[in-house]
This record gives sequence, structure tokens and C-alpha cells, in this order.
Amino acid sequence: MKLLFLLMLIVTVAQAQDFQDQLQKLLIEAKPGQVIEIPEGNYEINRQLNLMVNGVTIKGQGIDKSILSFKNQKQGAEGFSVTANNITFEDFTVQDMKGDGIKITRSKGVTIRRMRVEWTNGPDVNNGAYGLYPVMCKDVLIENSVVSGASDAGIYVGQSRNIIIRNNEVFHNVAGIEVENSIAADVYNNYVHDNTGGILVFDMPDLTIYGESSRVYKNKIHHNNLSNFAPPTNIVGDVPAGTGLMVTANRYVEAFENDFYQNKTSHIVLVSYMITGRDIDDEDYNPFPEGIYIYNNKYNEGGYDPEGGSSEMSQDLIEVLRESLPLPFPDIIYDGSINTDTLEDGRVPKHLRICIKDKATFINLDAFSNDSRPSTDLKPFDCELEKLPEISIP
Repeated sequence: MKLLFLLMLIVTVAQAQDFQDQLQKLLIEAKPGQVIEIPEGNYEINRQLNLMVNGVTIKGQGIDKSILSFKNQKQGAEGFSVTANNITFEDFTVQDMKGDGIKITRSKGVTIRRMRVEWTNGPDVNNGAYGLYPVMCKDVLIENSVVSGASDAGIYVGQSRNIIIRNNEVFHNVAGIEVENSIAADVYNNYVHDNTGGILVFDMPDLTIYGESSRVYKNKIHHNNLSNFAPPTNIVGDVPAGTGLMVTANRYVEAFENDFYQNKTSHIVLVSYMITGRDIDDEDYNPFPEGIYIYNNKYNEGGYDPEGGSSEMSQDLIEVLRESLPLPFPDIIYDGSINTDTLEDGRVPKHLRICIKDKATFINLDAFSNDSRPSTDLKPFDCELEKLPEISIP
């Protein structure tokens, strides 16, 4: 059953409030399997919209036709806050939220397609942190959507399992796409441009699960040179402007058949959590990047003007590297961190190695040894790993 509520072409303030009240009422009273349609038009929403009913689809008439503006939001942090299973958002725009765009928590079955989430004032530290924001979810599909202006990540999936992020465009965010502490993610065919960092695959301490098994492939990752506008104390504030793909402390990550172009610090950065200088109190947390397999990527014109993030640590690190490395910086930068607890006869086990099968410039910074000896030799990393399986969503 579809519920379609129509408003007059000329919407008065009272009528706009009536639209908002009707929409929230439909969300509260929805039945499983129901489709709530947002009609064509521009509508002002001044408070967070909540959904707690399983199996609901919220559908507009197209991202340029059905637009919900939260510019004058007075109540709540999100545009939409959802705690329900089997939820679909499609074919409309939400913009200028006080906080996050669409936050979906503890949901099994999330589909987001042909959506636009944006902050129309452009990059700004006061914008909401996340555009599309499933967290602690399972079976997540985000496709054919556009996100811009987020002060953390445009598309962020955290502490989740079984994820597909494909065919999206993300720009003018601090991070275009971020997969954090999640298991089994495919990120492919996305156009990732003009962010601070293009795609981040992170694993952080003190969260509900640890991240592993992500594939990042067939993405266009271009011109991610936007100065970092995240609050400097946020972890994403450490991301250097001009980073294409950054893997921090994650395990079993594949990056292949991506097109890297004009990322001014480096196309790929592989680092441990220790590089942040933050304390680690989580005894079960593994801060090292392990089992990373990079192959069949294209690299063009990167590393020509390295720039730090918004944090002092990131700025200091890039300054040190600028003083010690010639320009341009290499296509791939690895901090050289190794988990000595995993060594077998003094060697990293095969399944935990960093393997690179690309024609790329490279440096191992060897940042954590007592007598640091950076090396540009790729031969120790000339290896192959077992490929990860394709993600499918029921």
C-alpha cells in the first residue's frame, strides 16, 4: 500500500508544518511492508524524523524533485533516525541537517539507493559529521547516491557486517567513503573526488567489533585534495589532504583495479593506529594493517604537494616527510609497522603480509624501528594473497 500526501503548489508556513506533522505521523503509524511516498516539491523540516517500524520504504519522486530541507532544524541531531529492520530509502534529497543525514542503527536489511544527502553551504566544520550513516547493521546496500559536505564521512558504515557500497558519487567531504570496524565490505564503481581523503578503511579500538575483509575496487579516486575541515581532535582530522585510499589498522583488505589520479599527498597510505600517537587501552585490539593485497591499479600524477590534516600530529608528520623525501611522494606509502607477536621464524606469516603487485612508486618508512631505514624497494612485498569472496546480500 502506498501513502501519498499531496500539498498545494504554493506552500504556506502552516502548510509546511502540516506536511512535516503528516510525515512524522505516517512514520509512527506505518505498518510493515508499507511505502511512504514523498511528493514532488521542496519541504522544510525543523525536527528530526524517526522511524521504528520494520519493512518500511520511504520513496520520493527523484533526487531533484522531492527535497527535504532541515536548514532551520530546531530539534534532534539527525535528519532521519531509524531503528528498524528491512528499511529502504530511495529517490529523494535531504539537506542541511544539524547533525547526520540518515542514521540507521542496529538494523538488519538496509537499502539506500538514488538518494542525495548534502550540506548546501559546502565544506564547513559546522556541518553534520555523516551523510549516510548505518552503524551496527547487517546486510547494507548503498548505491547510486550522491553525498557532499560531511565534516567526517559522506558515506560511513561502521561496526557492521555484509556491506555493498557501489555506484555512488561523493565529494566535498572530509572522507568520501569510510568503512570502519566492519566485516565483509565491497566498495566498488564509486566516483570519489574532491574530498580530503577518498576512501578510508579503518579499524579503531574500543568498539563492538574489529574490522576485516574489505574489497575496494574499480573506483575512480581523483583530486581528493580538499583541506581537512574536520575538528582536529577527531580521528579523521589525522587524514592528510590529498589521500586517495587510506588503510589504518585493518586486516585482509584488497585494493584492485582502481583509477588513482591527482591525489596530491599519496594515492595509497597504509598505517598502523600507533601513527596517531593515541593511547590504546583495548587489550584485544590489533593496531596493525595486515593481509593487505594491492594489485592491478592505475596511478597518475600524485604526491606533488603533500598537505597534513587538521590535527597537529598530521601536520607535523607531513612536514617531517616533506623535509626528508623528494617530491613527488610515492604512489604507495607504508609506515613499516609489523606485529612482532605474529612472526614465525622472524617472518610475517604469508596470510598477514603486505602484498603489492602494481607498477607503482613506493616507500616503506620503517617508522617504528630504532634505526629507521626507509626503503623504496618493492621486492619484499612482491607476493600474492588468497582473494576475498564477493559480497552478496540476501
